[in-house]
Amino acid sequence: MTGIIKPVRIGDVTIPNNLILAPMAGVTDLPFRLLCKEQGAGLLCMEMISAKAVTYHNKKTDAMIETDPAEHPISLQIFGCEPDVMAEAARMIEDRDFDILDINMGCPVPKVVNNGEGSALMKDPGLVESIVSSVSGAIKKPVTVKIRRGFDEAHINAVEIARAAEAGGAQAIAVHGRTREQYYSGQAHWDIIADVKSAVSVPVFGNGDIKSAADVRRMYEETGCDGFMIGRACQGDPWIFKRILTGIETGTEPDRPGAEEMCKMLLRHAKAQIDYRGEHMGIREMRKHAAWYTTGYKNASKLRGMLCSVETYEELYALTKEVG
Repeated sequence: MTGIIKPVRIGDVTIPNNLILAPMAGVTDLPFRLLCKEQGAGLLCMEMISAKAVTYHNKKTDAMIETDPAEHPISLQIFGCEPDVMAEAARMIEDRDFDILDINMGCPVPKVVNNGEGSALMKDPGLVESIVSSVSGAIKKPVTVKIRRGFDEAHINAVEIARAAEAGGAQAIAVHGRTREQYYSGQAHWDIIADVKSAVSVPVFGNGDIKSAADVRRMYEETGCDGFMIGRACQGDPWIFKRILTGIETGTEPDRPGAEEMCKMLLRHAKAQIDYRGEHMGIREMRKHAAWYTTGYKNASKLRGMLCSVETYEELYALTKEVG
């Protein structure tokens, strides 16, 4: 591997390369993670789960923790704002088949933030340190955190939060270069990733606006970060990991696959979702993925409405024949 793409150690876990699938609610479920692993992702991150839901023995949450042996290494992400509840949830799930426990401090959605969770934690560095200390003290598996640049433009405090997390025992920190106020709009500010990298001694992973091997090179040059977390750019495009690996190693990044290869992957994904959830729920889950997969291909805009109402695998299969 090059000096850019390399193994990284997080506590006692070694990830084989530093391209990381970001945790995304409603996206990084088991079927999708396996496709990203196949395409070269070095670390997979699961959908976030509620610490309170774990302590309440919520069945839906329990199902979200399901993993496959082929996924390792894999990170499980939890969210919450009460140190004792977070620690108890961590103890309850530590024997599940994941390698790293990540604490969400970046989710921007109102229902999470209004509970004082997700990116709301960035308002309180003392609470951040307390949560990380409680969780890392409760389990033996390495604990990491995912943060944002700040809560808003008036409070750009990722460095302070990162230091608090490290003081609490975090063994790696992922930094999304946007504020909570930005959500996913505008440009990610990579300078804050560089600032965090300079401020802490644990591995730092950059997140935000990584879409190509050229972006990875530029982020590395500008920040010196230890790894690269890819989120929205992989939606409908699990090949992105392989393209980036090839582009960094050879200097030439392959194009996105043609329509035929794309449709084969889409249908493989659909079959995996059906096996995982049953056809009724699996196909419904595939609607958004199908819209993402087909974006940019011929007839995609015409098909989008039909893809978003497909009910069966056969219907989905028939619609893929219209993509060119």
